[in-house]
Amino acid sequence: MAKKVIILAFIVLGLFAILHFGPEGQLSLENLKAQQAGMNAAYQANPLYALSLFFLFYVGVTAFSLPGAAIMTIAAGALFGLVTGTILVSFASTIGATLAFLGSRHLFRDWVERKFGARLQPVNDGIARDGPFYLLTLRLVPVFPFFLINLLMGLTPIRTWTFFWVSQAGMILGTIVYVNAGTQLAKISTLADIASPALLGSFVALGLLPWAAKWLVARLRPTQASG
Repeated sequence: MAKKVIILAFIVLGLFAILHFGPEGQLSLENLKAQQAGMNAAYQANPLYALSLFFLFYVGVTAFSLPGAAIMTIAAGALFGLVTGTILVSFASTIGATLAFLGSRHLFRDWVERKFGARLQPVNDGIARDGPFYLLTLRLVPVFPFFLINLLMGLTPIRTWTFFWVSQAGMILGTIVYVNAGTQLAKISTLADIASPALLGSFVALGLLPWAAKWLVARLRPTQASG
């Protein structure tokens, strides 16, 4: 009972952050570019407040599987830089995913089973066959949407801590690519800037990410099997 209360409290806190601090229309590239100067000024004036607010908002968006996480990841790069933005998004996205996972397991299990039960069997088979490596594969080469992985994994026997650290490891490459793209997008002042080598490199890396992930999975699988 205590665990359910804690989970519900985090969810309510995240929802409050979204409703109170997340005005409609903010999660778009156009608004990000238009308001970047003001947001940078607010960050410089009170870094801890800005980081905390962004972190809480990101956790809420991810926990509720709301659209806009990709734009927020780009925004993290534009506002906080590559290192800080990557650390912030990595933990916020993983915590949000874990809240969705726990909500599925302890609060909304019946609803998730009714809604997505047909897709659960392959996930159960994968966990039984490959254990945490199966979750890592899903994070690196998404077969299911991000939010669906969180919900379906909540119905499997995988441990919460295992879900957390495997998810964080599996999502870090994509996080770095999106945050890095944001650091370059922040410098765009005219359409000609889009052709900058650094920005194009970010998008090329994003396009090559699925292929790199497949190669990594193929290399890691024999290692796990032999171990």
